[in-house]
Amino acid sequence: MPGVYAQRLCTMQSQPSIHSPSPWGRGLGLGLEKFLHQKRLFLYLNKGVTMEIKAVIFDMDGLMLDTEKLLVKYWCEAANKLGFPMERRHALALRSFSRKFAIPQLKEWFGEDCDYMAIHDLRVKLMKEYTDVHGIEKKQGLDTLLDYLTSHGYRTAVATATNIERAEEYLKKIGVYDKFETIICGNMLENGKPCPDIYLYACEKLGLEPSQCMALEDSPNGVKSASSAGCVTVMVPDLTQPEEEQLKAVYAVAPSLDKVIDVLENMK
Repeated sequence: MPGVYAQRLCTMQSQPSIHSPSPWGRGLGLGLEKFLHQKRLFLYLNKGVTMEIKAVIFDMDGLMLDTEKLLVKYWCEAANKLGFPMERRHALALRSFSRKFAIPQLKEWFGEDCDYMAIHDLRVKLMKEYTDVHGIEKKQGLDTLLDYLTSHGYRTAVATATNIERAEEYLKKIGVYDKFETIICGNMLENGKPCPDIYLYACEKLGLEPSQCMALEDSPNGVKSASSAGCVTVMVPDLTQPEEEQLKAVYAVAPSLDKVIDVLENMK
């Protein structure tokens, strides 16, 4: 179990960011409104901030893999088959949630008799049936970014809410498993996302401070986990656009993984 950063593990309370706050949090309401209403991403940088990034830590579903849309679809399908009226909005809220926090959330939505494990197991079965036939798609720019990181000497890791068996299976299927120095999964820790523990543990395994690690996330829960750990967080949105809370927490927003290269270059 992680030890070096134990004093900073999850309290589920808001923690101040170690980074300069994004200008979006300084009352630029018109810019934020335009950003959200257009639902169009552009690369935003905290200019003038120089950091020495030594490693990049990747989320998996929705970040490297185009699987979040499948997770949303099959969460809803599995829950409804078992008599629980889950809608897309519920499934979106579950993104990157560890089991510890997903169980009480489902009970709050659907009652004390809501069986998380039954829904989860059926969702896994339905999704496996689909991926066995159709495979898994990589997100745009993944290979380009990984090649850049390798050629420029950055270390790499994975921090995903999924379990180790599925993480290894999926990363091998898309041919990137060997690109990562370490893989940290939700079932390795007591407190998963949105707590910071998984990123703190990944930093510990890399032997680096969180401020030396860039974290790439696509979901609000993931952004909260990474930024609370003190990582330099970049959001690469997938199914939903960042809201004001995420824009205040991140160092940058990038429209695709290959654009993260621009973020790294501008930090030098």
